[in-house]
Amino acid sequence: MKQFCMMALAGLLVVGCQEVPKGYVINGEVENMPDGKIYLKSFRNKMFFDVDTAEVKDGKFTFKGEVDQPLLFGLATENMNYPVQLFLENTDMNVKIGNDGETITVRNSPVNDVFQENAEKVFEEGYDIDSLISKYPDSPAAAFYLYRYFTYQLSLDDLKATRAKISPALANSPYVKDLDGIIKQLEHVQIGQVAPEFSLPDTAGVSVSLSDFRGKYVLLDFWASWCPPCRKENPNVVNAFQQYKDKNFTIVGISLDKDKAKWQKAIADDHLTWAHVSDLKYWDSEIPALYGVRGIPANVLLDPNGVIIAKNITGEDLQNTLKEVIK
Repeated sequence: MKQFCMMALAGLLVVGCQEVPKGYVINGEVENMPDGKIYLKSFRNKMFFDVDTAEVKDGKFTFKGEVDQPLLFGLATENMNYPVQLFLENTDMNVKIGNDGETITVRNSPVNDVFQENAEKVFEEGYDIDSLISKYPDSPAAAFYLYRYFTYQLSLDDLKATRAKISPALANSPYVKDLDGIIKQLEHVQIGQVAPEFSLPDTAGVSVSLSDFRGKYVLLDFWASWCPPCRKENPNVVNAFQQYKDKNFTIVGISLDKDKAKWQKAIADDHLTWAHVSDLKYWDSEIPALYGVRGIPANVLLDPNGVIIAKNITGEDLQNTLKEVIK
């Protein structure tokens, strides 16, 4: 009996010393999809990039890999306009994509429980992101939502206060690191501070600098041809320009486009007859980042000394502000 017990113990030690399986496994299903390809995409700065491909057979697919920490990824078939989103963490996940190509269900993934629970809520008016961070201070999904959607909705003080509630365990999360970078940048572009200098090429490739407009009221207008809210706001911006262009006021359009032809066409179609600049780097553009711009349309109003006197004024607010400051 003693010999048997010792052999059994040795067996347990061998089992206990075996390497625990690492990495993630996505066991996926796509409703009503013919055989084809599906793409796994990494997320960075509002953009998705292909990192892996799998075959869909009878609506089923599988991805395997490993991540250093839970990170946001996307899944997209060849006929989907935009990836469905999920967090990858090193576990076996069961994923189901709806036949609308927009809904996704993820099981056996704690971080996705938080992510999916709030996927629609974060877009609701009055959503309390501070409560989400307070409830899940160590969730990468909660930190992601603060970084992705609320850096341009909260005041700098509120953003700092909510950021302070994130667990130190997430210090190495890319979303927390980017959030800290945005907060640092926003500190340099508050009302009352001199706007950071920059130079960018215009539509003809000629370098244009912010200092070229010193001595005038300047509206830095961040927009893009692909942005429907920007295009909707453009007639109001045109009206403001026409009303004040002879009163020491001008506009500098800073585009987040990546296609020069589409950028130039939108300028012509919307009758935007002021200076326009862009490095055509989409969300990797340096100047929106310099001004802490995380959503468009956005704008910054400068006085003739280059001091920031207003931010993100649209619609009637733009007209009323210009009427007040330009005598």
